[in-house]
Amino acid sequence: MKKRGVVTVLLCVVFLVSCSARVGSISGNYGRIKANKDVTDSFQNYRIKNDHTYYTSGRDSCPNALIGVDDRYVLVSNLWKERDLDTNTMKALVENMKSKAWEYGSMLHGFDILDNRGNDIGDRYSILSLTTTVRILDGNKITISTPPIDTYEGFRIKIMRPDEVD
Repeated sequence: MKKRGVVTVLLCVVFLVSCSARVGSISGNYGRIKANKDVTDSFQNYRIKNDHTYYTSGRDSCPNALIGVDDRYVLVSNLWKERDLDTNTMKALVENMKSKAWEYGSMLHGFDILDNRGNDIGDRYSILSLTTTVRILDGNKITISTPPIDTYEGFRIKIMRPDEVD
């Protein structure tokens, strides 16, 4: 009976180690974003990094988010639109995004996009509360989730006129 108990315990330990190794390898493929005031300033001063490729999500003139991905990485996505930006185009996008955010009672922020080791692989400019999934694929390929279509509308503050109050 003792031998059977030891074998059962060993099998359980092997199973648990195997499961934790799988979970570790799965979670090890995800990056994250981190708020960064310098990135906010960079976008709000319309600075374009020559070693980044820029993408937008949402409307062309007023995107829900704007990202710049370091050229050492390839963004795999059918939803992000690659943009060829100059200072004037960047200014128009940022100002339109700021107006839209202000209209809905929100503010825009800059974020570092980090890989699974904490290395900076890009920048994001969007409202603060958006959740983003950054997945690291083989061969320096990445995926970054796009924000929901109603990004700004989720933050609408309803201002009621006195004649609308019940």
